[in-house]
Amino acid sequence: MFGAGNQGRSGGRRARLRRAAALALVGAVLTGAAACGGDGAADGDKGGKDARTDGKAPASTPADADAEDAAESAASAGSGESGTPGTSGGSGALSQRDLTALAFTDGEKIGKYTAGEFSLGEPQGEDYTADPATCQPLVSLAKGATAFDPASEVHRNVDVAEEMVGTTVAVQLRSYNGGGAVGVMKALGAAGKACAGGFVENRAVAKGQYLKVEPVKAPDHGDEAQAYRFTILDVKGTLKLYEYLTVVRSGATTLSFRADILDTKDIGKVPEEVITAQWKKFEAASTR
Repeated sequence: MFGAGNQGRSGGRRARLRRAAALALVGAVLTGAAACGGDGAADGDKGGKDARTDGKAPASTPADADAEDAAESAASAGSGESGTPGTSGGSGALSQRDLTALAFTDGEKIGKYTAGEFSLGEPQGEDYTADPATCQPLVSLAKGATAFDPASEVHRNVDVAEEMVGTTVAVQLRSYNGGGAVGVMKALGAAGKACAGGFVENRAVAKGQYLKVEPVKAPDHGDEAQAYRFTILDVKGTLKLYEYLTVVRSGATTLSFRADILDTKDIGKVPEEVITAQWKKFEAASTR
């Protein structure tokens, strides 16, 4: 969140300048969002933390039941043959080499956008967590985010090279063994419902407050797709920032697109040209 796509491509003065601007704003936003969380009791209510101190295990919730359903669905979907990403259920994961071949290449042009590799590691990685944990798939689908870890994954940053502050899209392809991809989508859907009223995103030294999670129109690609709009609190607790997430599943692989801008402007959706271009490349290569 908060400019995750701006971790930047390797090399170049523009990338370094954008990264510096992004990191400065990220630090300010996260610190301010943490200060706006209210007192301990309010934070517990907003973030969904379990405040029980009687030593008893908390009662199961509808979200827990959804997670169990996801695991069952993944298990039942995992009977496909290995290496068939176009099937409607689960199947064997694509290798790292094969998945990389389906992703944007470094320097590839998509209209006014340019794709590149992240120079600072995986965006929205394992250090991004959600409170309550049920909301984790909305923050990150990295290893540990759900009960289903990807067997291979590729990450690309897509932005407009000439813009210091503009829309950026983190494009992330992940492939799963068995019915893992199906399970991930179930977990994402459960999080979208359970966390509609907001949640807290935790990082190593700061917190961010998501105020609202809203489903938006998803593209008609793959076996299934989900899309969300996030409203996020700014530094002073008065302005709102917006971020969009779209996830498409095709067989055993998910294609995730997270778009944001270092501004209070609402970009309206993940740029369609980015989603369409990545989907066409994935579909064309995976059906050869």
